[in-house]
Amino acid sequence: MSAVRFQVAALWTALALCTAMSSPALAQKKYDSGASDTEIRIGNIMPYSGPASAYAAIGKAEEAYFRKVNAEGGINGRKIKFISYDDAYSPPKTVEQARKLVESDGVLLIFGSLGTSTNGAIREYMNEKKVPQLFVASGASKWNDPKQYPWTMGWQPSYASEARIYAKYIMKEKPDGKIGVLYQNDDFGKDYLKGLKDGLGPKASMIVLEDSYDTSEPAIDEHVVKLKASGADVFISITTPKFAAQAIKKAAEINWRPVHIVSNVSASVGGVIEPAGLEVSQGLLSASYTKDGSDPQWNADDGMKKFYDFLAQYDPKANKLDAGVVFGYAAAQTMVKVLQMCGDDLTRENVMRQAASLKDFEPDTLLPGIRINTAPDNFAPIEQLQMMRFKGRKWQLFGEIISSEMGH
Repeated sequence: MSAVRFQVAALWTALALCTAMSSPALAQKKYDSGASDTEIRIGNIMPYSGPASAYAAIGKAEEAYFRKVNAEGGINGRKIKFISYDDAYSPPKTVEQARKLVESDGVLLIFGSLGTSTNGAIREYMNEKKVPQLFVASGASKWNDPKQYPWTMGWQPSYASEARIYAKYIMKEKPDGKIGVLYQNDDFGKDYLKGLKDGLGPKASMIVLEDSYDTSEPAIDEHVVKLKASGADVFISITTPKFAAQAIKKAAEINWRPVHIVSNVSASVGGVIEPAGLEVSQGLLSASYTKDGSDPQWNADDGMKKFYDFLAQYDPKANKLDAGVVFGYAAAQTMVKVLQMCGDDLTRENVMRQAASLKDFEPDTLLPGIRINTAPDNFAPIEQLQMMRFKGRKWQLFGEIISSEMGH
């Protein structure tokens, strides 16, 4: 019997050894550059200076959100190291900073970098290097091209889809209108203009003047004067915050009162409306997918309560009226969700796999009913918006949430 007992004991010992050897293999942690047992390195590029510096609030809110996550124990026990550089909204500088982040800082991914032309300048590089360029802070439709650029994904609704919503609105509410368009002379402006024309379809002849400006121009007053002279009674301002505020001011100065639509990227009360002047901003139109931090209607909203608590604790200097703060919070929340989904497989490939499998995710600061969904063949996380009108000190939402087909 003792021999049998010995054999059984030997068998159990062997099994125990096998298990001990195989379990680390089963639960093996997988890492690429920028990830370890203790840390996840995330790169980011923002215009902290230059013509688009109004958007710096986004990067600051993201940094504060990751600080909150770290204070609460990190992601699956790992702390986020957020490395954010300034590119002054200049594409050559963006390229320099992206190389630094990937080649010197060894980040796992680049997240939430701002701008269309700036992100366009690094897209080839990121895809060649197979480093995720995730949740680009720009609404260009080109970020939704998983076949050609499998490492690049947008986040916000595309400019083209937003412009199509405005086209629908104008055709319904002002079918005999004459449209004057002021647009930024870059991918952002041209993408929007194309979406507007696609949306108007056979009615594209309603556009009486398309006038472009360059971000290097100190002021756009002359363009606004020219648009008024064209006879336009609908003014679509495809501008970034500084120029959007100038256009609102100038239109009032020259007593031009068209139906005035500003793009969502320039609908911030703190960043655009207040600098332009509340009085002259009454009746402005735009569309949104995020809650407005200045609007008391959200005071009892669970998501916004969390947002206000976050601001009080981690970003007390932030202006809650600035839409960039609301945006940065929701984008960072989406990034954290993806990293949580990655578990212990923090390879760049798995990061992209998880980013492309988000289902009905609702960040705290998105409008009720707007959800984030992605798939391997759909890199457009948000495809819904709601129209809004500026009244008093805040935007008022009206109509239904509109889902926009992503046309290419």
